[in-house]
Amino acid sequence: MPNDTALLLGQFLRAPATIGAIVPSSRRLAAAVCAPVPERGEPIVVEIGPGTGPFTAEIQRRLDGRGHHLAVELNERMAALLAERFPAVEVVHGDAAKLTGLLAERGLHRADVLISGLPWAAFPSSLQTDLMDAVTAAMSPAGAFTTFSYIHAIPLSSARRFRALLNERFEEVVAGRTVWRNAPPAFVFNARRPRP
Repeated sequence: MPNDTALLLGQFLRAPATIGAIVPSSRRLAAAVCAPVPERGEPIVVEIGPGTGPFTAEIQRRLDGRGHHLAVELNERMAALLAERFPAVEVVHGDAAKLTGLLAERGLHRADVLISGLPWAAFPSSLQTDLMDAVTAAMSPAGAFTTFSYIHAIPLSSARRFRALLNERFEEVVAGRTVWRNAPPAFVFNARRPRP
C-alpha cells in the first residue's frame, strides 16, 4: 500500500523513537504474529501499536466477527486511519502503558491474546519495563503475547534487554523462524502464561 508507506515514513521522520518501521509489515509476518488468535470462542484480542493495520487486518480475518478486538495506537493520524479502515475494531488513540485502565473503561476483562507491533528494541529500559508491566497486567493467566523483532536488531543491547524481560515475565517464550519475505526480515516471539 503506497499510501501506507508514505504515511509510515512521514511519521517515522517526525518521531523515530515511537514509529519503528518505514514500510508496513508483510502478510507473511502478519500471519505469523497473529497465529495465537483462536479459531473458536469469543476471545478478547488486544493489539498495541497497530500502525497502519497489517496485523489488524489479519486479526479481523481470523476472528471473522467473533470476540472483541481492541487496538491501541499512540499516533493520532494512524489511529484515525485504522478507525476508518476497520469499523469492526474498537480503535483507541491512547498509550499502551495505560492498558489496564483502557480495558476497565470498556468493561473488558483481561486479554486472551495480546499482539504487539511496538518497536521494543527502540525503547529505553524504563519504557520497556512500563509497557511490559501493562501487558502482563492486562493478560489472562493462560494468555498469549506475540510480538516481533527485525533480525538486524538482534545485536543491539536494547533488543537483548527486551528478550531478557520476556523470559523474566513469561513462563514460556519461543522465538519463531525468520520471516524473510518482510522488509526488513523479522522473527516472532511467542510468549505464554504471564508470571504473577
